[in-house]
Amino acid sequence: MKKYDVIVIGAGAAGMMCAIEAGKRGRSVLVVDHSKSIGEKIRISGGGRCNFTNLDINRENFISQNPYFAVSALSRFTQWDFIDLISRHGIAYHEKTLGQLFCDGSAKEIIAMLQREMQAAGVEVALNTSVKSIDRTDEYQVSLSSGMMVSRAVVVACGGKSIPKIGATGFGYQIAEKFGLSVVETRPALVPLTFAPSDLARIKPLAGTSVFASVGCNGQRFDEGFLFTHRGISGPSILQISSYWREGDEVSINLAPKVDGFGVLRAKRAENGRIAPKTALQDIVPKSLAGFIAEGLSLDRNLADQSDKSLRLIADALNDWRIKPVGSEGYRTAEVTLGGVNTDELDAKTMESRKNPGLYFIGEVVDVTGWLGGYNFQWAWSSGWAAGQVV
Repeated sequence: MKKYDVIVIGAGAAGMMCAIEAGKRGRSVLVVDHSKSIGEKIRISGGGRCNFTNLDINRENFISQNPYFAVSALSRFTQWDFIDLISRHGIAYHEKTLGQLFCDGSAKEIIAMLQREMQAAGVEVALNTSVKSIDRTDEYQVSLSSGMMVSRAVVVACGGKSIPKIGATGFGYQIAEKFGLSVVETRPALVPLTFAPSDLARIKPLAGTSVFASVGCNGQRFDEGFLFTHRGISGPSILQISSYWREGDEVSINLAPKVDGFGVLRAKRAENGRIAPKTALQDIVPKSLAGFIAEGLSLDRNLADQSDKSLRLIADALNDWRIKPVGSEGYRTAEVTLGGVNTDELDAKTMESRKNPGLYFIGEVVDVTGWLGGYNFQWAWSSGWAAGQVV
């Protein structure tokens, strides 16, 4: 039976950051993960380049039952602190859009940096190692597939349920419930939305068509890329709104947010009324999408024959298309898990359980979910750093 000051469950972004900070403070730290390698979610993120943070971090970019919970950690270890860290390691990066920062090279550079930092801090890492049970008397007894370990503190950093093919499970929630912590309902977030067969039959031919769109649902709106797929709709704007959408909700989609559809159609009617509405729409959206709109309204007359009322209907289909998705692609493709360990159960400064001294929850397993664009990684860095200061 080996003893450590800290055992971290999960070798992802939050777990490694916590381990590094605790190791720097002279703590003996063991990081445990059932995967064969560290940082799997980092490796596949951002198309392999890791959208590691965002230049603009505010509490409004995070979803939680307590919107203020994340503020303490995010304000004490900021995006600028993480940027300083990667800069010290010589990792080149660039801004894409909306403040999103990506590695110029590979996401593996971030993983290698964290590995070097852990080694320098004396952190031990046990991969291909599963946690069989956790119990507590005066200390925590952690039964691993490799044997029994004892620790003064346990940090749960094993993420959520999203992307099970890389090993994601709901194990962190099981630990929380075993120790009496409540868990806010979990569901897939930052995920493509799917349609009923009747809607999908019309939309399938549009698969691969993309536009810049403005998508709204439940009081939120995102202006970003939009993509039709074989299953429904995706792209950054849909991934963002999926965190606010619930089954039965209608989604409003402006397929040309920079265009006043009614004004443009009226002008085209005056200029050349002999053209078909479908042809007029092709100057605004891709040809396939123009055909989709025209066919949906059964427009078989030229623009000159369309009344203002008809032009309004066309403009509404363009600037305010309403549709009800029936579901999402689920955890299989979801980038994160919404919900998690109830923040009322945790100390916002330390991430420690209020009921169980020495038990900490950080990263995605907590009910703090960021928008698309590097926010979830920043929460991982910040919450991991916060716990690492006190474990």
